[in-house]
Amino acid sequence: MGLFKKIVTSQFIDVIEWKDSTQNTMVHRYDMDGKEIMMGAQLTVRESQLAVFVNEGQLADIFEPGRYELSTGNMPIMTALKAWKFGFKSPFKSDVYFVNTKQFLDRKWGTSNPVMMRDAEFGMIRIRAFGIFAFRVKDPEVFLKEVFGTNGMFTVEDVEGQIKRTLISGLSDAIAESKIPALDMAANYQELSAFVQKALNPQVEALGLTLTNFIIENISLPEDVEKAIDKRTSMGVAGDLNKYTQYQAAEAMREAANNQSGGGMAGMGVGMGAGAAMGQMFAQSMNAANQPPATQPETVPCVSCGKRIAKGSKFCPHCGAAQSPQEKTCTKCGAKMDADAKFCPECGQKSE
Repeated sequence: MGLFKKIVTSQFIDVIEWKDSTQNTMVHRYDMDGKEIMMGAQLTVRESQLAVFVNEGQLADIFEPGRYELSTGNMPIMTALKAWKFGFKSPFKSDVYFVNTKQFLDRKWGTSNPVMMRDAEFGMIRIRAFGIFAFRVKDPEVFLKEVFGTNGMFTVEDVEGQIKRTLISGLSDAIAESKIPALDMAANYQELSAFVQKALNPQVEALGLTLTNFIIENISLPEDVEKAIDKRTSMGVAGDLNKYTQYQAAEAMREAANNQSGGGMAGMGVGMGAGAAMGQMFAQSMNAANQPPATQPETVPCVSCGKRIAKGSKFCPHCGAAQSPQEKTCTKCGAKMDADAKFCPECGQKSE
C-alpha cells in the first residue's frame, strides 16, 4: 500500500517554482513532464516574477510575488473555466508560465541607415544616432497573447529586434515633433531622450512592454551640415572678419613658403613672394589702423527754420532762407571771428 501511494504521488506536482539562472529569459514555461498539479500544491513566485496559469490555451489566473497554496479560493478564473464545484480537491492539468518582470538594461540601439527628418533651418536632412534603452514586461496578459504564444521559453533577443525597429522608425517623427533645431540637438540629448521615450512608449505598450529608459548617446548630422556648423563656429570665434581673413591669407602664404616640393629656386621664389605679400598686407593693415577717423562737417542752426545746416552756407537747403554772414574780420589785426563776437579773440580789439 505504501509503495502504491508513493507511485501515485510521484505522478503529481506539489511544488511549483522557477529559479532563474539566466540574465535574458523573459518567459519560462514550467515543465510538467506529463504530470498533473495537486490541489493544495505550493506555488512560489519570486520578486520580479509573475506566474500565469493557462488552461487549454486560455489565460487564467495570474499570481504576483509571494507563496501560495493552490485552491479554488485563489484560482477563481481557473475554477470558472473548469467548472469546479465548491471544495474541489482533485489534481488538474494546466500550463504554468513564469514571466520575468525585471528591467532588461543596457540594450543597444542604432540607425543602420540614415533617418530622414525635417529641420526648420537646414530643411530635409539625414541623421544617424545610437544609444541604449531599457524595458520590461508591463502587462503579462497582453505580452503572452501578442508576442509569446506557446513557446517553451522566450528571451530578450526574441523581442529586442522588434523594439529596435519600432524605436528607429519613430525616431525621426519624434525628433521633428520636438522642434529642437539640428544645431541645438547636442545640447538637448537628455530632453530629447525623454521626449522620444514618451512618444514611442504607446507603440511598445501595444506589445505588453514598456520602455523604462531611453538614452540618446550621439546624433551625427550629414557632413555638409557639420561643415556649415563648423563655419558658423569659426566665424563666431573669429569675431572681426577682416582680421580673420588677413590671418587666413597669412597662414596660406606661410604654408606656400614652407612647401619645398617645387625645388630650391622655386621654393625660394615662393618664400620671397610670400614674404613681400605679407609685408604689404601688414603695412596696409597698419596704415588702415593709423588713419584718423573721418570728421563730420561743422553745422550751425538756420536763422529762419532752426534746422542744422553746414557752416558757411549762404542759403538754407530746407527753407531757402538767406543766411546772415557768420564771420567777420577784426579791424585791427585782420583775424577771422564769429559774426556775433564783441571782441577779437586774437588782439582783444572791440568789434564794431
